[in-house]
Amino acid sequence: MRRRASAFIVGLAAALMATQVSAAEYPTRPIKLVVPYAAGGPTDVLGRIIGEYLGRDLKQVVVVENKAGAQGAIGAEAVARSDPDGYTLFVTAASIFVLNPLLYKKLPYDPTKDFRLLAVVTDAPMIMEVNPSVPAKTIAEFVAYAKQNPGKLNFGSAGTGGTVHLAGEMFKQMAGVEMTHVPYKGAGPALTDLLSGNIQLMFDTLGTALPPVKSGMLRPLGVSSTERIPDLPDLPTIAESGYPDYAVSVWYGLAAPSKVPGDVADKIKASLDRALNDEAFRASLIKIGFPPLRPKSQAEIDKFVETDRARWAGVVKALNISLD
Repeated sequence: MRRRASAFIVGLAAALMATQVSAAEYPTRPIKLVVPYAAGGPTDVLGRIIGEYLGRDLKQVVVVENKAGAQGAIGAEAVARSDPDGYTLFVTAASIFVLNPLLYKKLPYDPTKDFRLLAVVTDAPMIMEVNPSVPAKTIAEFVAYAKQNPGKLNFGSAGTGGTVHLAGEMFKQMAGVEMTHVPYKGAGPALTDLLSGNIQLMFDTLGTALPPVKSGMLRPLGVSSTERIPDLPDLPTIAESGYPDYAVSVWYGLAAPSKVPGDVADKIKASLDRALNDEAFRASLIKIGFPPLRPKSQAEIDKFVETDRARWAGVVKALNISLD
């Protein structure tokens, strides 16, 4: 019995030492960065910029792997079930951490139990934009027009239950107007139909909204942030246009499995914090329409997510939306 106990203690000590060594030397092999959306989309571009910086900073190859489907749940489940060794990381979004748990009764992952969010990289506002065929140049004019034409206006989204969809539903509720939601399989097809006039309105993310807005192909009516944005300084916020409680944004961050060793998680977080303070990295995000945030402590990150969850919980409950 003594020999067995001795062998167990020696084995345990060796395992602990191995963990400490691996944490100290991390990373010693390529890191996989899972993006839960298709290649070529804005989240994929964001993920590749993050991966490129991490690769340089941590002096290791970072391989981006796209696992699209089920509103990001396929990618989330893959990372949640991966070895928590720091070699599988996850580009996540508000829809995956906040909206999915509110909209689905059953999910193959639990954002609170399965993940540790290491950084909130960007928090982007949305642009309320219309096809030029709509005779409204302000939100007040749009609301008046919508009330004169109840049920004749359609707004598009990248899919039922996403932030783009719920942004429109929130506006409908606050403005008291009737509009029909038209879900698409992605933001690209929705934007194409908006440009062609098949739908009249869309709440679009900043990065994809700016090019057609600046070219005059679409007309912006308001921005969903609490303050005006530098890219469109003359565009009023929806809040200042008569709806003071309206505030919507789309945030993205980087997470790891919750059981990743603390030292390894700290190394990854430190690298992400350096990225968020790096002017070249920040400029690359701004260029693609993702306003970068500054580093947050773990407590600040947790509070940020909880605040967002509380805001959307009220909207989902009021609209009685469920995707099960």
